[in-house]
Amino acid sequence: MKLYGSTTSPYARRIRIFAHSIPLEFIAMDIFSDDDRNMLIAKNPTLKIPFLVDDEQCIFDSRVIFRYLTQKFELTPISWPQENLLTLIDSINDSLVSMFLLCRSDIDTDQDALFFNLQKQRIDKAMHSLEAHCKAGQFTDWHYPSICLYCLLDWISFRELFDVSIFQSLSAFHQQHQQREDVMTTDPR
Repeated sequence: MKLYGSTTSPYARRIRIFAHSIPLEFIAMDIFSDDDRNMLIAKNPTLKIPFLVDDEQCIFDSRVIFRYLTQKFELTPISWPQENLLTLIDSINDSLVSMFLLCRSDIDTDQDALFFNLQKQRIDKAMHSLEAHCKAGQFTDWHYPSICLYCLLDWISFRELFDVSIFQSLSAFHQQHQQREDVMTTDPR
């Protein structure tokens, strides 16, 4: 099995951490280089990373890759409340990736425009919800939602996209897991 992604992608990193004990080869890509872009176009019609290739099977999305690996290796699936936590995490990730790409395209995301305002509102509401869930102990165990939360928070810090320090529980969670071996070996810095 091969996982294709970039070393900086929070979506690829979550699978790399989750699959640390699964026989999975990571293929680092630069999706903006011609060769890697052409491979991405050929293998994944969504043009997103990560994607997983297992023999003839190609899986296009990190959330689906997680489900695929969970089923293939007969691991414990996550609960419906944990699925909702992933939705919160993914909504922030998706909004921040969009805003990040717009900034890198020299588009002013601070302007008062519907798209930017909706993304900022989503990020704010979902971050407050994650703070409450973290404070309530729903990320105490190191499970897939915790891995995804860590990857989000660390990517936010790495890209300097949002001041997470205003959220005490999320900041403490991020600090608590920085020295994990699987976290350190996948650090994009």
